[in-house]
Amino acid sequence: MRVLVAGRIGQIATELVARLAVAGHDVVALEPPELDITDAASIARAFAAHRPEALVNAAAYTAVDRAEEERDLAFAVNATGPGLLGAAAARAGIPVVHYSTDYVFDGMKGAPYTEDDAPNPAGVYGASKLAGERALHAANPRSTTLRTAWVCSPHGANFVKTMLRLAAEREELRVVADQHGAPSFADDLADAAVALLPRLAAAKAGDACFGVFHLTGAPHTTWHDFTQAILAGAAARGRRVPRLLPITTAEYPTRARRPADGRLDCSRTARVLGILAADWRISLDRCLDALVGPKETTR
Repeated sequence: MRVLVAGRIGQIATELVARLAVAGHDVVALEPPELDITDAASIARAFAAHRPEALVNAAAYTAVDRAEEERDLAFAVNATGPGLLGAAAARAGIPVVHYSTDYVFDGMKGAPYTEDDAPNPAGVYGASKLAGERALHAANPRSTTLRTAWVCSPHGANFVKTMLRLAAEREELRVVADQHGAPSFADDLADAAVALLPRLAAAKAGDACFGVFHLTGAPHTTWHDFTQAILAGAAARGRRVPRLLPITTAEYPTRARRPADGRLDCSRTARVLGILAADWRISLDRCLDALVGPKETTR
């Protein structure tokens, strides 16, 4: 298929380009100025030039704290953009895969969220992403949203790369231990889209493969325990690692409130789409191999 990817340099977009090509698709990934998803005319020009048979939206405003001051920009990219993309895809008669976030929930449930739970975002970023989900599905019923969390990869800025940098600079790391969720690696999320596209292209509106689904890594963990795994992997690759201390969210205040418990229940995704939550510990190993190198072997 000819697949248009909205976004080119982000973590998921980078992996999408590589994996779609390997799967034999003709892929075009566009960033501004070639594609401005907040501008209907720009989207129309991209569709006319490339005539896609499927669309994957990997473009997003992801500055969670800055979104509190840049509400209009966050909503333009995360809410208006998906709606315009969905409308263009509907006119072209093609399906859409879209990525969203656990931040559509406030984290107060005390158990993993299912797709049937009512969203209640605690900040501008989550509110903008929720508005984008709704705008997309209203514009194009042949859309599938994958809500995910804690995205990491060897590309761009993310938690794994930040922890590796800080580990090289400091003697001690203090990491929040009372926020729960699951790391999700960009290559696994890209693989999900690649697996979905043929089914979505053949399906009609109303098919069970369309709608909102949850997809993160597994098992659930905390930022502290995720950091512990990152440091253990770095040590196995010959890196010096600092002491790691657990702290509370109250000891690390941020402009935007994060979900204290953003765990997502991915069972519906496995049951309906046949896509299983990837073991993030295996994915982390791949990521560390790329960023640090292979594990040292003992003779």
